[in-house]
Formats: sequence, C-alpha cells, structure tokens
Amino acid sequence: MSLRLKVALPFVILTMIVSVIGVYVVTRLVTGTLSERLTNQLLESGRVVSDSFIRQESAHVGAAQIIAYTDGVAIALRDEDRETVIRLARPAFSAAAIENLILISPQGNEIAHFLIDSGGNFIQVDTDTGAARSPMVSQFLSNRNPEEAPRRFLGVNLVNDETYYFTALPVTVDGEFDGVIVVGTSIRTILPAFKNVALADIVLYGANGQPIGTTLGTMDEETLKVLSITDAQYMEAIQAEEVVYGDNFEYAERRYTLARSPLQIGNDRIGVFAVILPLDFVVDFATNNRDTYILVFTLLTLVVIVIGYFVSRMIIVPLYKLVYTSQAIAQGDLDSRTGINSRDEIGTLASTFDDMTAKLQERTRQLEEANATLKQIDKTKTNFIQISAHELRTPLTLIMGYSQMLEQDTEKDPELKKLASGILEGAERMSDVVDSMLDVSRIDSDALFLRKTSMQIEPVIKKIQKGFESAFEERNLKFKTEGLEKLPAFSADPDMLQKVFYHLIMNAIKYTPDGGEVKVVGKYRNGKKPPEVEVAVVDTGIGVDPSKKDAIFEKFHQTGEVLLHSSGKTKFKGGGPGLGLAIARGIVQAHGGKIWVESKGYNEEKLFGSKFIVSFPLQKESEQEV
Repeated sequence: MSLRLKVALPFVILTMIVSVIGVYVVTRLVTGTLSERLTNQLLESGRVVSDSFIRQESAHVGAAQIIAYTDGVAIALRDEDRETVIRLARPAFSAAAIENLILISPQGNEIAHFLIDSGGNFIQVDTDTGAARSPMVSQFLSNRNPEEAPRRFLGVNLVNDETYYFTALPVTVDGEFDGVIVVGTSIRTILPAFKNVALADIVLYGANGQPIGTTLGTMDEETLKVLSITDAQYMEAIQAEEVVYGDNFEYAERRYTLARSPLQIGNDRIGVFAVILPLDFVVDFATNNRDTYILVFTLLTLVVIVIGYFVSRMIIVPLYKLVYTSQAIAQGDLDSRTGINSRDEIGTLASTFDDMTAKLQERTRQLEEANATLKQIDKTKTNFIQISAHELRTPLTLIMGYSQMLEQDTEKDPELKKLASGILEGAERMSDVVDSMLDVSRIDSDALFLRKTSMQIEPVIKKIQKGFESAFEERNLKFKTEGLEKLPAFSADPDMLQKVFYHLIMNAIKYTPDGGEVKVVGKYRNGKKPPEVEVAVVDTGIGVDPSKKDAIFEKFHQTGEVLLHSSGKTKFKGGGPGLGLAIARGIVQAHGGKIWVESKGYNEEKLFGSKFIVSFPLQKESEQEV
C-alpha cells in the first residue's frame, strides 16, 4: 500500500463518520431550537421596552410632582403669575431628567414652557403652542378634578417639530385644581436608551401607522418605506392582547424580523411599538448549545486522534524534517538539507527538495553577481549623466549669454538677428535637456531635495500656462482649467511641482494635433483616508497604447519612431530625450503621491486623448514641513 493510501484511507473514513454524525447532531439541535429562541427573544425585548416606558412614566410623574409641589408654583399658576411661575419652575426643571415642561393655568393658558433642544441648550418658549387644546390636557381642564390620574400621549412640539412622550398631571394645593403640568422626553432620547436595555432595535408608530422614531437607521425615505404599516395593521396591534408578529423584511442588506405590541401605560394605549431583531441574531443562540457540540465532537475527535496517532507515527518525523528545512530555506539559509534517505514517497520528495535547494542556491549566487554588476553599471550611468550635465552647463551658459548679446547687437540686420535667435533657442533647448538629465540623476540617486511649504496648485498652473502662451497660439490649442481654485492648500515643493506639471502640459501639447484642447482639472477627494488633492491634465491628442501605460514613465521612452519626430519642443509629436514623464513620476513619488495615465488607446485619426492624473495625500498639520 502506498503512503498516500496508508495516510488518506483511514482518515477519510473516520472523517466521513465524524462529519455525518456531527451534521446530524447539529441539525437536530439547531433546527428545533433557533425558531423558538428567536420568538422568545422578541417577546423578552418587547417586555423590556414596555417596562422601560413604565419606568420613564414613573420618572415623568416624579419630576412633575417635584415641580408642581415646589412652594408657590401652584398658587402662582392659579393666579397666572407668569413671572413667579417661571422663576420657581425653572430651577426644578433644570434639575429634573426631562426635556419638555409646560405649565397651564386653570383658565387654559400656557404660563410657562421650557425646552432642552438636541444640543442640550435651554429654550424658554414665549408663544402659545396649543398644548392646552390637546385632548389630554383639555379633559383635565374640563373635569377640574384634582384627584384625576395622570394621562399620557405622543405628540409633536410645534416649537422644534420633535416628537415627545408626554405625561400630564393636575396641579393641586389643599385639594383644589390649580392647573395642569405636562412633562415630556423626546423620542430621540428615549429609544436609543431603551435599545441598549432591550438588546433590539425599536420602532415607534404614530396613529397613522407611520414611524415617528426608530433606532434602525435614520428617518429617511427608505426607512419609512420599509417600516410603515397600514391602518389595519396599526389597529390590529393596538387592540391586540398578545404580540403581533410582522413579516420578515430586508434593510441595508440585512434580513430582519419584528413583533408589534400596543404601547400601554396604565389604562392608556397611546400607540404601537415594535422590536426588531436581525435574522442572523439566531446564530448567537446557537452558542448556547456549544457545550453539547463540544462534548460530541471532542469524543469523536479523540477517537480519530487515537487511531490516527498510530498511523501517522511512521511518517510524522520525516515530515517535520521537511517543514523545518523549508522554513530555514525561506529565511535565507540555503545550506540546509533534509537528510532524509527513506525509500517511500517522502524520501523521493525530500531528495527532490534537496536537489531543488542546491539549484536555487546556485541560481541565487548567479543573480547576486548579476545584480552587483547591474548596480555598478547603473552607478556608472548616473555618474556619467551628472558629470556630462555639469560639464555641458558651463559652455551652454556662455553660448546663451553670447547669443543674447549678439541678438541685441543685430537689431539692424534681421537675417543675422534670426541666426542669433536660432542659436539662443537651441542653447535653451539644450539647457532644458541638461536640467532634465540632472533631475533624473538626482531621482535615481535619491538625492532629490524637497523644500516643502503650504501651497496652492492654481498659481503654479497659471505660471506654466503663461510660459506656453505662444505655443498655444501657434498651434491653435485651447487651454482650460477647472476646479483648481477649490483645491485646499497642501504641503509640497512649489518649484518641483512646477516641473511636474510643466512636463505633463508640454507632453499634452506635443501629442495633441493643432486645434485641439488641453485642460487641467482639480478635484478634492475628501472621502479617502487620508484626503487627497487630485490634478488631471487632459488632452484630445493621439492617446496612449494601454500596453505602454507604465513604459511611458521610464527614462528615454519615445512614442513612435524617433526619426519621425519633429524637432520642435512644442510641435506636434515633437522630439525630446524622453525624460519628462520619468522626472514627473520621480518628483510625485518623492512627495508621497501617485501618477498614472488613463486612455482608450493610441490612434492618430480617432484621437482618443489621454488623461494624466496626479494625486497628493493631505498631511496633518503636525506632519507638514515648513
């Protein structure tokens, strides 16, 4: 029997037995309990919410009695002494855990009305809100019974359009009816507190079946659509003696179930509430059976382990050797070998593994040598560029200086002046190439020094635009900017960024036919972490081959045949050393940013255009360099 069969066959059989028994046990246990447990949790959450409303009612009654029994409040309310009522009731209101207080005289006039808004600010309402005309209060005023029990209702305060749970009591002194006190707490405050106790989301319905408050998301159109019930459903729930279960529903890509109950405080049924649980909540209940599951699977696993132990002993030691050797090789120790000489499949594997390691060791040595050679070549290339650029700078400076002098001295000779201007233009072009070579060498040698400061990108783009005005006019190109003025300031080197967008805009000019358009678009990506400033240079030119979207950022890359390029710097398909995009990428990466190109493809007839995008992360002020 092969090693494969010796190991696999018994474990396959035993695993199948364990799986079949495990699936059977789990299915039998879970199927019979989860539905019942979910129902029980809904009932329990509903009971907790009802109890919480009763406790809130008790808090209302207690707060109302403290305020009503404050010495002088009842008499001042009876006399409609507004100034005294406000003076006496305000301190008691501030000390009570309520958000709304209305004191109404026996004559049905609002004497005092205090609010605590959503921001915790105290508000004294000086206008009549019509509270005395509400059914709850009007009954007190009509009956004028000082012994009448408290009444409750859900209502909207017209001052801030917020829904409150109100409790109203008569104000009495010496057995006389002296007015009505109404205290309230916003649904905005009540429901989140009840949710924490009930361990379920809550929705509270008004008389029209529309939700007036919920902890399941915000009161937006989608939430209202999902949670709203019909008049018939509302009447069924408010008249029910038992819980009314609703249909399952989907909200925010989760499945939920709910149960509705009447909101009853004392003898008053003032509305309907529902408790909501996610259907995946039942998974939590499954953990209650974990002891049973653990016991069953532990016993079965022990059987498998005991049997498998004796089978695996013959192969476990060499396998460990293979593991340790592979770990050592992964950490760079290519001298490690397994030392296994068995004649089974593991011995064959070990021998093959050792041979592979030896070949890998030799190949690594060759690669290290080649890498050292490439590094030396790259260093030599960089040194050559630096030396060449420095050596060219001095004579170029002399040529440019003498050309300028010659140009000034030949004002009377147009032909000679033209020759001098040509020399100057060529020298300036060579100076640009030298500067580009120096920038590339600094980037390659990590010697690019950034003088960061807080800056705006718009002045940089405008400065570059001014420098290309003659090119835009000569080529009949339109230049536009969009959104640059809205971009926030960020930390960067202005001179370096000018080089980035100089090369990008010049590249757009070169590869856009006459009569085309170049546009610079700015966007603030504040949805990202960290936020980013994004600037795109968009053209209507010949586009970029998708296979070359990365290659164009390499040094000395040329689009098309070099010999077919125009010699002009800003002419269509004008020539150049192919360093601009490489410089741009190096400077952007030195700032911690990203640069890439988007294009449908390269086509000189259809003109797909290109979009070069640069993004810079916004640093925290503490991280910015000044």
